[in-house]
Amino acid sequence: MLLVLILIIAGFVALSVLVIAYPEMALDIRLSKDIQQHQNPFIDGVMLLISTPGYMPESVIIVPVTALLFFLFKYKKAAGFILLTGVSGLISTIVKALINRPRPSDGLVRVILKTTQQSFPSGHVLFYVAFFGLLIVLMLQLEGISKWIKYPVLFISLFLILSIPISRIYMGAHWFTDVLGGFMLGILYLYLLSWLYLRKPADKQEAPVAETK
Repeated sequence: MLLVLILIIAGFVALSVLVIAYPEMALDIRLSKDIQQHQNPFIDGVMLLISTPGYMPESVIIVPVTALLFFLFKYKKAAGFILLTGVSGLISTIVKALINRPRPSDGLVRVILKTTQQSFPSGHVLFYVAFFGLLIVLMLQLEGISKWIKYPVLFISLFLILSIPISRIYMGAHWFTDVLGGFMLGILYLYLLSWLYLRKPADKQEAPVAETK
């Protein structure tokens, strides 16, 4: 696992250098045009709906509300870690400022909804992998949660993680390399959160049902 993490870190550094040197790459433009070639109002609406939880203020609301739900059902440790997924926004902002890659322009791709921050990495993808990825970890780890809650949360979370990269490219908000960078950072942050959470099972003060290894 350590080797995999090192490779992801090295890959992200290499990708960062690449997008600094070549902010508009032929591969990115080609993939964006391929994804955008079938366009209609219905697909526009679906892609916007997929991206909505990652926008402001939705992303700022969804984290504390989800944490509050866990807390109200006495999953105190899980609630705290859900709040930590919000740090992904700060990580994204710092890296975006350092790389300073421009967003895709109307002259190159179709831009459905313009945004203001820099392009690399995709903050949406980073947030989705961290937040919804941790929800998947919690649904698999926590005991006492009904299957009627667990399985829908697992399905929705996995769907959003897999579909958000396509949504961001389709909407003209990001290049392929942006979403790839966001996915790499998201995996690294999700691994850190999961490792910190799982290294010590929650006790009776931290969850209604004490966890086992």
